[in-house]
Formats: sequence, structure tokens, C-alpha cells
Amino acid sequence: MLPETGEIVSMGEGLTPLVKVNWKGMPVYFKLEYLSPTGSFKDRGTTVLVSFLRGMEIREVVEDSSGNAGASLAAYAARAGMRARIFVPAHASPAKKAQIAIYGAELMEVKGPREEAAKAVREEAEKGFYYASHYYNPLILEGMKTVAYEIWEQLGKIPDAVVLPVGHGTLLLGLYQGFRDLLEAGLASSMPVLYGVQARNCSPLFEAFRLGVEEVAGYNPVPTIAEGISIARPLRAKEILRAVRETGGEILAVEEDEILKGREELARKGFFVEPTSAVAVAALDHLLHLRGKILVIPLTGSGLKSPV
Repeated sequence: MLPETGEIVSMGEGLTPLVKVNWKGMPVYFKLEYLSPTGSFKDRGTTVLVSFLRGMEIREVVEDSSGNAGASLAAYAARAGMRARIFVPAHASPAKKAQIAIYGAELMEVKGPREEAAKAVREEAEKGFYYASHYYNPLILEGMKTVAYEIWEQLGKIPDAVVLPVGHGTLLLGLYQGFRDLLEAGLASSMPVLYGVQARNCSPLFEAFRLGVEEVAGYNPVPTIAEGISIARPLRAKEILRAVRETGGEILAVEEDEILKGREELARKGFFVEPTSAVAVAALDHLLHLRGKILVIPLTGSGLKSPV
């Protein structure tokens, strides 16, 4: 159930198309999340969070992001009449930084790895500003559940598997919880198998899954073109690993050249996504045993957000 709020802050997010494609002989359904108002799936969580904060009369928020979550919060904060200060890695995509700024948010560029932006925003939050985190705040997951509900409605059934990029894992956990809701309501008889995909250059969840452990240990990432999932220490790692294992799924990792190839192959079929989105289709070459199954892949972010 979605939380009750006062006046809903919305820009028509949700109800994205589900498009069937023959991908190398595999029937795949692409959920076009990049057609969301700000160009990424983040809008589903942001609308719930900002609506709730507006009901609490919060007028100023801070956030850290590699780009998409920050752009989403900047847009919805503008819609709600809130001030937003977004901390981003200085090396983040120029297009994403420009998008954050055009909404009127204060763009705070932080040098160093992604973790430095997270450290800077926590220091800001300690001064009394509301930290509208897309990975700490549980309201985000409530919005992400709606992807599962829509897949069920559009397909008319539960898919056999869902393959998706995973960094902080909010979409994966939202899908897991949403499909669990359907199962518990008697609207589904089984859970789909969840496959989370990471870039090999930054793959702490892949390493933890491969080792059979429940937590992510110390991890030193290498820069990756899939910047949206370049997360060395996912906050909800234990929950992500548990959800994947419970459904009989797997965490996979793909190389940089596979990501670029996947992005190009998607474009040749008419789908223009950022590299982070392409990791999921790149992983299909490692999932040929699923041939004949019904697969859904959320395409999470627009290609307009990053250089070609």
C-alpha cells in the first residue's frame, strides 16, 4: 500500500510502455522507464517522497546523487515549491548536472569518488536540512513497487524473470516487495526470478553473491561508464542479496565493452538509453538458459543524460 499524503506532487509519472522485442531469439519485454518525466525510473520514488514532505511542510531538502536521483528530486522539489541542494560527484555526466541546475536546484559538485558526495551531504544534513535520500528513505521503495504492479497489469501475469541494473538496489527491492504484495493478495501464484546486474568495474554485490556472504565487505571500485550503479558500499546490500537468493536469482557483472555493445544494440532497435541501463541487456548473453522464458527488463535512464 502506498502511504497517504496530503496534496500529491506529480508530473504524470508511471504507466510507462512495456514493449516486446525479439532479442537474439529471446522474447524480452522492455519497460521504458526512461520515458518518465525526468528521464529515469527515479520519479516513481520521488513523487511519493516529495508528496509526503510537502504534507510535513518541509521547504528545503538536500540529496547526494550521481545524477538521476538528483535530477528527479530537483524537478519535483521545484514542482512543490521547495528549495533543493544536490551534491554530485564532479565527474558526473555534464548532461545530468545541467538538468539538475535547470530546475533551479543548487548544484554542489564534490571532487573525488561517489562516496565523497555522500559524506558531504550528511555533513549538510547535520546542520538541520532534511536529507531526502533516495536510498535511505523507505518511502522511495513504496514508489518503486508500482513497477511490479504495472508489469503484472500489462502482461496479465507475472513474468518468469526480471533482469535489471543494481547499485543501491532501490528498484530491485521495490520490485521484490511489489511482487510480494501481489502474491500475498492472491493475485499471483509465484515470484519472478530476479537477476541484478552490475558493471564489473564496480561490483561489490556480485562479489558478495559469488562468495556466498550476506554483506558487502571493503571494496575498491574502478571507474565505470555505468555511473548510475557505481556504488561501492550499497546501504541495503543484505536485503538485495536476500531478495535475489530467495527468488532463485543471481547477481551478474558485465565488462565495459559489453555495456557499450549492449547500448549500441539497443539503439539499433530504437531504444536510446544511458550506459547504466545497458548493463541489463549486456547480461543476456550470460542468461541464454532463460531462452523461452518471459523476461522483463526495465530500461531505467534516457540516453540523452550521457555522452554517446
